[in-house]
Amino acid sequence: MLPLLVVLLVSALLVSGFALPLAAQQAAELPDSPSAQTAAQATSITGVVTDEDGAAVAGASIALMHPDRPAMAAQKTVSGADGGFALNDVAPGAFQVSITAVGFSVQSLSGTIAQGQQDALGTIRLRASVNIGVNVSSNTEQMAEIEVRHEEKQRVLGIIPNYYIVYDGSTAPLDTKQKYRLAWRTAIDPTSFLGAGVIAGIEQGANTFPAYGQGAAGYAKRFGAAYADGFSANLLSNAVFPALFKQDPRYFYKGTGSVRSRAAYAIANSVVCKGDNGRWQLCYSGILGSLAAGGISNLYYPAADRNGVGLTLENTALGIAGGAASNLFEEFLLKKFTTHSHGQTHP
Repeated sequence: MLPLLVVLLVSALLVSGFALPLAAQQAAELPDSPSAQTAAQATSITGVVTDEDGAAVAGASIALMHPDRPAMAAQKTVSGADGGFALNDVAPGAFQVSITAVGFSVQSLSGTIAQGQQDALGTIRLRASVNIGVNVSSNTEQMAEIEVRHEEKQRVLGIIPNYYIVYDGSTAPLDTKQKYRLAWRTAIDPTSFLGAGVIAGIEQGANTFPAYGQGAAGYAKRFGAAYADGFSANLLSNAVFPALFKQDPRYFYKGTGSVRSRAAYAIANSVVCKGDNGRWQLCYSGILGSLAAGGISNLYYPAADRNGVGLTLENTALGIAGGAASNLFEEFLLKKFTTHSHGQTHP
């Protein structure tokens, strides 16, 4: 019996000794699975921007959008010194690429790209604009419109509008129509009415502005005043005065540097802003907007609470302080909770 067991054991060891190398060899010869190969391939679009004579065009703005998915944020880049550009991690499907450069007409290309495909657009020749001054203005307006469309989709937790934040420092300035459009969309958003309702409830509970009284009538008056405060401050600070002084009402996300430098930048942006010329300047539009809104509030607050200059200055200070607090939230917290936020910037 014992010799039989020994024979069986030796046979099993021999079989396993031959089987393991064979299995390893077969496994080594097997090709990678299709899913592994696809994952290793990045979906990208590349190209080279030149003028009609074939000279490289550096600094051209390239924006990629998906016409069948308008809610998807645009991918943007600029051409290098050799005119080359690359858009990586492109979502598969139909796409449209727009190329703009100073002194040239806008060039647009459309196509479809599959998952894992590397699409080389080759050389893209830009045609010189007949009227360079008009073309520059047209290019700027088109790039600003692309940016505004995506800012209109930015919402904290997908609910609260976060239109006035720029994550891409290369964005074009807003024109007057776009400034009013963003302000109006903010004013009529349901969350603006909800916010006024919350403020009215808090004031009613604390019996702020006692001349308004209590009950439904008192709440309605507080609600109306709270909404009017927000409406006038938003319209004046983000549309009327920015259009008048040619200033940008948006906050330009910094995202780099020490915590202290970013905090200082955020607080400073409550009194300074970028002009439409791209230069930093005193934020006349924000300061005067808060001042004017504070003055207007004297028209509808109870007579006993109309302190004239006192109420105006108080509301102005609150507006500036609120702007600083809002900027701090934007800089350190809200980006991760904002839908359709894109890009990283160095203002």
